[in-house]
Amino acid sequence: MAGEHVLIVDDEPAIQAALRGVLEDEGYRVTTLGSGADAIHAVGEESPDLVFLDIWMPGLDGLETLAELKRVRPEVPVVMISGHGTIETAVKATKLGAYDFIEKPLSLDKTLLTITRALEHGRLARENAQLRAALSDRSDLIGESAALRRLRQQITMAAPTNGRVLIHGENGSGKELVARAIHAGSARADKPFVEVNCAAIPEELIESELFGHEKGAFTGAVQRRRGRFELANGGTLFLDEIGDMSLKTQAKVLRALEEQAFERVGGRETVRVDVRLIAASNRDLEALIRDGRFREDLYYRLAVIPIEVPPLRDRKEDIPLLVDHFLAVFSAENGRRAKSLSGEALAYFVAYDWPGNVRELRNMVERLVIMSLHDVIGPDDLPAPVRPKEEIVPAEARERSLKEAREHFERAYILAELKAHDWNVTRTAERLGIERSHLYRKIKAYGITSPR
Repeated sequence: MAGEHVLIVDDEPAIQAALRGVLEDEGYRVTTLGSGADAIHAVGEESPDLVFLDIWMPGLDGLETLAELKRVRPEVPVVMISGHGTIETAVKATKLGAYDFIEKPLSLDKTLLTITRALEHGRLARENAQLRAALSDRSDLIGESAALRRLRQQITMAAPTNGRVLIHGENGSGKELVARAIHAGSARADKPFVEVNCAAIPEELIESELFGHEKGAFTGAVQRRRGRFELANGGTLFLDEIGDMSLKTQAKVLRALEEQAFERVGGRETVRVDVRLIAASNRDLEALIRDGRFREDLYYRLAVIPIEVPPLRDRKEDIPLLVDHFLAVFSAENGRRAKSLSGEALAYFVAYDWPGNVRELRNMVERLVIMSLHDVIGPDDLPAPVRPKEEIVPAEARERSLKEAREHFERAYILAELKAHDWNVTRTAERLGIERSHLYRKIKAYGITSPR
């Protein structure tokens, strides 16, 4: 694995050389500087994974430098070193945000142990920040349908490997959740999970976003910036909607995958990384290949492990579990008493095909939790298209027994399937897994009439 970046700031060349030798022998990438001002400038351009900072230096001393480093890069752990430290100085350094304080002459064992702990502290801080940022959009792969069980099995088999994964599925079906589940089940779980939505980044910026850039590489590049490949070093890079990536960028991604190396935009230094790549698309990539809009060689390198995420309409038996989950989440988030869905309202949820998949269902439940006046959300609370206007239930029929609720659930489900199959009874019966004669009896019993 490519080494993590350690910055050593000390005005004594002997200390710089000694630390550099030890750290490079351990596989770390090392930069050495002799002043606090140089350190502040360097950290502003490229964030290291760890800083060793001497207390006593000409010009800006270590404590002044520490304060500025924490202002510029608060997430980077800083270890202070000193030849004649005092308890008072150590306390000041700790209050300013130093991770640890060690004295010269440096003990090899203590120095290596401190590095290991400081880097782990930095990784956990970054991971917690990433998780907090993702919580608002995150939900688990919820459901017990056969389709979801197959998906979980594929994830379980793919996760422990280093094989590249290509996820296909409709918008809102949960491709990102699958990618996160694969990362969480891998040996890289404690390393970064970095996501790039290729469809959301303008073409002129995508290369800089992926590979980073050097200061002055283009107008607006006022400092060096690490790209997503570099940020994902040791972990997983998730390229969502990769079918929207240009052929030019595809060629650069292909080279980076093959060599696990690249140059930043405007740079000559080769940056080496160890990244597992997971890609996803809602488009037919094989059709794009035939149209000359996607590289065939890139496709086959990405699709080592292909995974198909089923749309929600193909796992409708999971809808009640998803509804219960989102009701609990959004009731808690909005400080409301836990709300529930009546059996009849749930029937409409199951009958509807959810073209926006789980994302659409999630947004609908959040809307109902916020806007519904009742603790039990009924059919009258449901907006179109979940509840078509022609299917309005009379007010006097709102209070129903369990048997009646089940019947309305079944009626809505059958009606939706008939509509989906253009009122073809044979195809609908096959979809429902019942005899055609049995379906005819249900249609008659529920008073369902074809519009023809």
